[in-house]
Amino acid sequence: MFALLAQGRTAPILATRAFSSARIVRASVKHAGNASEQPGSPSDVAEDPAERWLATTDIPELKSSHVLEAAPWEPRPVHVPLSSILNRQPGQPRASTKVIALEPSVFDHPIRRDILHLCVNYYRDGLRQGTASTKTRGEVSGSGKKLRPQKGTGRARLGDRGSPMLRGGGRAFGPKPRDFSTDLPRKMREMGLRVALTAKLREQSLGVVETLQWPGLKTREFKRKIVSLGWKKVLFVSGGDEVPANLLRCTNNLQEVKCTTAKDATVYDLLRWPTVMLDVTAVDWFHEQLAKAPLAVEDISAPLPPMPSPGIESHEAEVAGLESSNADAIVTQSSDAAI
Repeated sequence: MFALLAQGRTAPILATRAFSSARIVRASVKHAGNASEQPGSPSDVAEDPAERWLATTDIPELKSSHVLEAAPWEPRPVHVPLSSILNRQPGQPRASTKVIALEPSVFDHPIRRDILHLCVNYYRDGLRQGTASTKTRGEVSGSGKKLRPQKGTGRARLGDRGSPMLRGGGRAFGPKPRDFSTDLPRKMREMGLRVALTAKLREQSLGVVETLQWPGLKTREFKRKIVSLGWKKVLFVSGGDEVPANLLRCTNNLQEVKCTTAKDATVYDLLRWPTVMLDVTAVDWFHEQLAKAPLAVEDISAPLPPMPSPGIESHEAEVAGLESSNADAIVTQSSDAAI
């Protein structure tokens, strides 16, 4: 181990871990009879070879007493182009190059398939009507008189016409109206929405539009617009209390289009529809209800910021920042020592 460390084949961190042990205390027989010297005194402590090696080593990381501290990691917002496809004519270029900053705690959440499974089952359990009902032997119509005597006929015992053994009689242990809905904690439902929005965004199946106001009133024109965009099925989510009237009127007779509000959106709908389009108010609603921290970038109409790749330049900038912080710390320590 000492040979590998001397040759520099082991990282400094491993070296500090390997030689951070306590000093070796040797119990000498000659100290047993001397009551003035207590065990554990400096005379009983042997010189540790690890400390002797650390004192003579040339590795600067081991000799320096200053410990570098990592800067706190802050998640960056997700930038998505802000589209106006519903109000733009076919072949017309985009009117602006605006982007919207999405909260990473909402639109960049770790994928949890188990949470999605629980949310989908919770929603589908609530859809079950639970109205199946059958009549028992006491609810079927007919007389309650015994059909034949108990004894003397040589045949099996038989009661009234409502017996489950007879045709037209009641049913034993048949279904009755019941509630199939289940409970799911609110935090799990909110996490399900975060995971569903993140999954759609990573699949490039989620978009953001400036507004869902449709200028026309004809269903035929709206369907032609959907076909030109290549959308087979699409879900429009509005952040207001109601869906815009023109959009709702144009899509009432289209089975491949559904419109809903952000407060009524469910995990089942977000996963079921291949394409999901949100307006700006819907994004604000999701940020307000689901965000764990305030949005880092509040201006949703800001131009697209530069996206530098994590290459040599960014690495050099990080190194320069660390060196400057280290220099400030050293100056502070020297001033304190001088005082």
